[in-house]
This record gives sequence, structure tokens and C-alpha cells, in this order.
Amino acid sequence: MNEAEIPIDIAAGKLLDWLISRRIVDKNWHLHIRNIRNKISNAITDMPEHDELLQLLSGAHINYFHCLRIVDILKTTEADSKNVFGRYGSQRMKDWQEIVKMYEKDNLYLAEAAQILVRNINYEIPGIRKQIKHLEQLSEEADKKVEDLERSEKVVMAEYQNMCKQLGVTGTNLRQELVDKVFNDLPGMLTKVASSVAPLKKTVELYASFMNDAECLTLLKHVLAKGNTTVYEFVYGEPPLSIEEPPVKFVTEQQQEAADDGGAIDFGDDNGGAIDFGDGSGLDLDAPVELEVGDIDWGAADEGADPALAGANDGNVIDFNISLEESGIVVEEDGNLGGVAKGDEAFTVLDAQQYRDRFVNDLLELQSFLKMRLHQLGSADKAQVLAFAIMDNFKDHDEKTVASMLAEVEVVYAGVTDELLQHLLQIKHSPVYVDILTSNVKQKLTSIDKMKETALMKREKSVSFKQQSVELKPTQTKIVEQTKTLQGQIEKDISKRYKNRPVNLYGTNL
Repeated sequence: MNEAEIPIDIAAGKLLDWLISRRIVDKNWHLHIRNIRNKISNAITDMPEHDELLQLLSGAHINYFHCLRIVDILKTTEADSKNVFGRYGSQRMKDWQEIVKMYEKDNLYLAEAAQILVRNINYEIPGIRKQIKHLEQLSEEADKKVEDLERSEKVVMAEYQNMCKQLGVTGTNLRQELVDKVFNDLPGMLTKVASSVAPLKKTVELYASFMNDAECLTLLKHVLAKGNTTVYEFVYGEPPLSIEEPPVKFVTEQQQEAADDGGAIDFGDDNGGAIDFGDGSGLDLDAPVELEVGDIDWGAADEGADPALAGANDGNVIDFNISLEESGIVVEEDGNLGGVAKGDEAFTVLDAQQYRDRFVNDLLELQSFLKMRLHQLGSADKAQVLAFAIMDNFKDHDEKTVASMLAEVEVVYAGVTDELLQHLLQIKHSPVYVDILTSNVKQKLTSIDKMKETALMKREKSVSFKQQSVELKPTQTKIVEQTKTLQGQIEKDISKRYKNRPVNLYGTNL
């Protein structure tokens, strides 16, 4: 193979070291570049108007090859200043020709070009690519976050709608709707629970027979016999004459605002603050005190008077022969019959917390008994069946019947532990609970609003990241093209120094 055809392969990242090792450039070349850069900075301030010049000067770092092209352009623009000896009188041309000569001394241009090439390959282009990739990644993450927020928003909205559905409200005026349900719906719900107890009569009798205790399930038996009566009637066994249930007071939003606005104390001192004792005149402490003393009538007859006449003349004589009916006196019976139910005794047994808990406990006790009995009936263990052989004395309680009884008990239990019923009872007995419940429900709407705001912000950021990425791509393309051009110029220059042998700069990753 001809020597001229043997290529010269140079690692692009080691180009400057390769030039120094072959003494093409001096190792202290960078000490002389500062003067050239200062000269270029001064020359740029005085340039003719030319489209290609504007493009060159507005581009990347100006190097030796740019200066050569600027000199070629100035030969056209400064042609009028050329004399007969072929020299230019224009200061612009002189400045740029001097810059070219300074570059060519000791091959400084080649060292600077190699440095620019290495910097572009190792830092500039990878940095822009990394930045573009990072912006695209941020945009994708923002879009993904928006999708997650939209999903979460739907979930929270479904939870809000479900809560409103469970509470039986529309959510338009949540607090007022809950208060209205306490007065309008709660009594009917308690009555419905009490009426659902009726099918448990046979079940209660079965359990009482098993326990051989007439006092078991007292509250459940009471509701079964008399319904949802007052606590007074359950305690004393007699209905009250009247019921004075403690009033339930709720502070409306208007009243709360009025209370906040009218927090100042009104002392009623519109008359200037003077205290009026109502005496009409001054008090004379030296005046004598006069007391009127009257005779006391002890109702005793005169000693010498006739008793018969005395009785006739006195209109206040007691007649002991008048009957109770004629006198209008009502004698109450023994016990509490005809009493007034006040305080907690005025609530119904399913309304009062203490007695409602006892009612629930009775249901759980009955439920546990039926589950155990159902397990015994379905068990094949003869020893276990014999252990509870006493239950065989009771009829009509086969496995199917017991399962039906258990289902009836669970219906009553589900009714009395209904979530809406529990909320309404809490609101009635603790008015502040309505604010807590309302706040918990409205918190869902607040979360939805925050999610919408965050999603909007993320969407805007995603658009911004995409826009920045798009704006960086032309810059990347331009730097890559300039680097490729510079690579070709360096390969061509080195090739001239080695008898035009082909030169390849590898590892540029352009």
C-alpha cells in the first residue's frame, strides 16, 4: 500500500495531546491566545453591514477559520481601499489580517481549534442533549402526575358522593340538611327499628326457655312488648303523664355570624351611665321612722259570747262533711303514674345512648346463642350434640328455623347500627358533632379543589418543559453542524502536514 493512502486515526478526545506530542503546537500555547481574543473583541466593534458577517459573528466561538472567512468578505466590502501594490488601507482589513497572522504563528489556531472541538464533544453537545432529555423527562413526569391527580380526583369525588348518599343529603347545604334530618327522619328511623323487633318474639322465648331466666334480655323484651317507649316508662313500668324532652339547639350560620359581629357587651347605659334607683327624691336619713301597728285577729271568740252565734257570724267556719269530689281535690295513686318524664328519662330507649347500648348488647347475646346453636345442629360430633342435649326438649328449632331466626336478628342489628342513624343520634345529643361531620365531608371537596389546582400547575409546567426542550433542539443541531465543520477543517489541515494522507478523528459521537 502506498504511504499516502495509509490513514491517520486520532482519538478526538486526545487531539490536543496528539498535537503537542508531535510538536505541531507548543504546550504553552494558551498563554498567547488571550491577546488574540482581545484583538478579536476590539475588531468586532467595527464591522461593515453584511448578512454573512452577521451570521458568523452571531454564531459560536470565533476561531481561526472564521477569521479567514471574514477576511475574504472584507476583500469585497473594502475593495475601494486597495492600492496599486495590492494592500488595503482599511483599518478593518488590517486588524483582521493581523489577527490571522497571530493565529498562524506557532500554529496557535490549530491548538485552539482542537480545544474547541474537544470541548464541544465532551461537554457542550452532551450537556445540551442531557438537558433536552431531562426536560422531556420532567414533562412526562408532569403529564403522569396530572393523570394520577385526575384519577385521585375521581376517587375522592366518588367518596364524597358516596358519603352524601349514605347521609341522605344532596350536599347543597350540608349542615342544614343534616339538622333537618335529625328532626324529620330520626324519629321515623327509630320507630322502624322498633317495629323490626316483632319477628323476634319466638326467638326471645326460645332463648329465655334455654336460659330459664325471665330477667334476660330485659330491654329487648320491653321493645318487643311496648315498642320504643320512653326511658321513664322502661324504668318505672308506667307511662308518663307528660314528656319534657331536653331541647336540641343548633347554632345556624346566620346566628354564628351575628354572635361574632355582636360580641360587645351592651350595658344599657343610654342615659349617660347614671344609675337610676327609682326613689324620685333624695333619702333623708334623719327623718323619724313611723310604724303602723294593727291588731292581730287570732280567730278566737269572745269569752262571753254564745258559740252558736259566733259560728253564725263568722264566714270562715270549716265544714267537715264535704266529700272529696265536691272539694275538687285529686288524690294521686301510689308509684309514678301521672309523673313527668324529664331529662334523659324523656328520651326513648333507642334514643338514649345508655339504653341503646343495652339493646344492642341484648341483640348480640341473642345472636351469639343462635350462632352456637346453629353450629351444634350442623355438627357431626355426637359428643358435642349430647353435651347440649337439653336443647332437644324445645321444638321448632331445627337448623333451617334457627338460621331464619339468626337472619331476623341480624336485620334488627343492622338497622340499629346503621351508619346514618348513628350520625343523626350523635348530632342530636352533641350539636357540635354536626360541624365535625360537615367538616369531614367538605374536606373531600377541599381536596378535590387542591388536586385541580395542582393538576393545572403541573399541566402548565409540562407545556413549559416541552417548549424549552423544543427551543434547545435547534441550538443542539447548530452546535453539531459547527463541530462537524470544525472537525473537517482540522482533518484537512493535519492532512496537508502529512502529504495529504487521510486523517480520521474518531470518537466524536456526532
